[in-house]
Amino acid sequence: MVKKTLNEIAAFLGAEVSGDGGVVIERISGIDEAGPGDLTFVANAKYRKKLETTAADAVLVAPGTTCAGKNLLVVSDPYAAFGRLLALFHPEEEAPAGIQPGAHIEAGADVSPEAVVYPGVHVCRGARIARRAVLYPGVFIGREAVVGEGSILYPRVTLYRRCVVGKGVVLHAGVVVGSDGFGFARPGRENVKIPQIGIVQIDDDVEIGANTTIDRGTLGKTWIQQGAKIDNLVQIAHNVVIGAYSIVVAQVGISGSTQLGQGVIVGGQSGIVGHIRIGDHTMVAAGSGVHKDIPPGQIVAGAPHLPHREWLKMEACLPKLPEMRTTLAALQRRLEALEKKIEKKEPL
Repeated sequence: MVKKTLNEIAAFLGAEVSGDGGVVIERISGIDEAGPGDLTFVANAKYRKKLETTAADAVLVAPGTTCAGKNLLVVSDPYAAFGRLLALFHPEEEAPAGIQPGAHIEAGADVSPEAVVYPGVHVCRGARIARRAVLYPGVFIGREAVVGEGSILYPRVTLYRRCVVGKGVVLHAGVVVGSDGFGFARPGRENVKIPQIGIVQIDDDVEIGANTTIDRGTLGKTWIQQGAKIDNLVQIAHNVVIGAYSIVVAQVGISGSTQLGQGVIVGGQSGIVGHIRIGDHTMVAAGSGVHKDIPPGQIVAGAPHLPHREWLKMEACLPKLPEMRTTLAALQRRLEALEKKIEKKEPL
């Protein structure tokens, strides 16, 4: 069990202590469940009122936060600090390096002796597995594929031929990297398959959620750039580019050859058509349908997508549509009556 004084934690985070720096922290807990020996956090202003009632021995807070009688750890980003402390207090278990019995390594594969290869893994000829990589049971590595240093492939991950995974990448259970792009000539008539001869390249520090699928390029590559984070059950088609540090939330579908810039955030269950560009730091609200290019720095919502403010105005009108329909019908009847009077030259 990890135990740290508040002063030690402050040194680790580069934070400031307000209160008793000698208090010993044994656990990281949520603000409602926390008790003696626990450290919790307040990242959202609406939870600041809970500072006075929490039983935690210490609280991570943003600059400018005060609470009499509480031990506070002041840090610029409490939520990010919370994540670092979770990793400190709950480190990943490390398996002994080596190829365990029951793994199958084909002749010509290059597997570092410092990698961890569990039973049931299959590594094809020409593949390269770097030091400190971890391959869990059921992982398949295709011909000439590459897994970089310190990357973790959880059970049933499939990495097709020649695809490249960088350093520090995490692929959760069931991820498929490098399946054929959906390319057919004369669709709906003959469905003639177009060979998919490209690859998928996943850069360093990417994390991809369970059962996400990433198709290989028809030519060239499908490219997931450094630091991007992709949720569960996402479909990424051939030759898509996901820019560095972008976020793609669950059940998003991105059609072929679309490019997302850096720092793009795509909300869950959104659909994006092919061959368009989404600019840097754009935000796409959940459930949106993106049908054309979006300039950098925009916030869009709806299907088809609109600027967010316009979409909010439209949504505000929807509950009033029945009333508006009734009013419109009444006005139409009055107009018809007036027109008849005019035709008959009757007094209005």
